[in-house]
Amino acid sequence: MKFDPIERLNLAIAAGGVSASLVLASPAFASSLALGAAFGALNFRALRSASDKLFSGELAGSGPWVALFSLRFVMLAGAIGFALHVGANPVALVTGLSAIVPAAVLGAWLMRPAVDPNAPVLDADDPDWERWNAWLAREVELREEDEA
Repeated sequence: MKFDPIERLNLAIAAGGVSASLVLASPAFASSLALGAAFGALNFRALRSASDKLFSGELAGSGPWVALFSLRFVMLAGAIGFALHVGANPVALVTGLSAIVPAAVLGAWLMRPAVDPNAPVLDADDPDWERWNAWLAREVELREEDEA
């Protein structure tokens, strides 16, 4: 089984959290944290797989993707409910589920594209800066009164 770099980071963060909670808290807390991390990892893997299939064209239209998305959340909610019913620590469970967030942010930062030092750039005082909308990443459409 091949792991995505973000999945490997998530595994490392979750393992560190479980190890620290074994030392600083109880084994029950650590096992709830590990269970939450496992739920989060499975959820991320399913989301990534479905997204790959959607963007590659294997899923025709958004209907099947939305159905898989909904089914994934129903299954996750059922698993969380069952874990809480059998006595999992809710704080540890949510902490384990949330381990994917720093892994995704750190992974995106580590895998960012390299900065091209030879890329074209405008001078700081160039008037063309006023024609660019940074929020929409495109040129501003000029109105008739601006063109005159």
